[in-house]
Amino acid sequence: MEFKERKIVYREYLSIEELPEKDASLVRAAIGAASSGSYSPYSGFRVGAAVRMSGGDIVIGANQENVAYPSGLCAERTALFYAHASHPEEKVVAIAIAAINRDGIMSSPVYPCGACCQVMLETQKRSSEPLHIILYGKNRTEVVEGAESLLPFSFETF
Repeated sequence: MEFKERKIVYREYLSIEELPEKDASLVRAAIGAASSGSYSPYSGFRVGAAVRMSGGDIVIGANQENVAYPSGLCAERTALFYAHASHPEEKVVAIAIAAINRDGIMSSPVYPCGACCQVMLETQKRSSEPLHIILYGKNRTEVVEGAESLLPFSFETF
């Protein structure tokens, strides 16, 4: 029997000021989306995602809850689907994710659910380049290159 090893490689930053400006601006857009675009009356957990397109445009999305759970949609998928619909000829190069609960901006990063990770992998596949993923937390931000680090055993067609 052969054992295989998979490694998750990421960079960690302790404040938004440590991030490269391009990443920091994307994080600020994600925080803004969580603050203003989220519809989360049931959980009080507001999530924003900001996507940078290859042409430089930034597309935002926020989580949308529905009383008929699970009819809502996560911020990441909202942003990625809108990015592809509004910029079909461009590649998605980066996504930043931030969350706010009733106490304020989360101190640690929040991680995408499996469905969002799978959509990130499909997005990455379409562009043929690793997706730059910024997971923001007020006290710690993690930057990952490639969605497979978040979902190492993804669904694939054969």
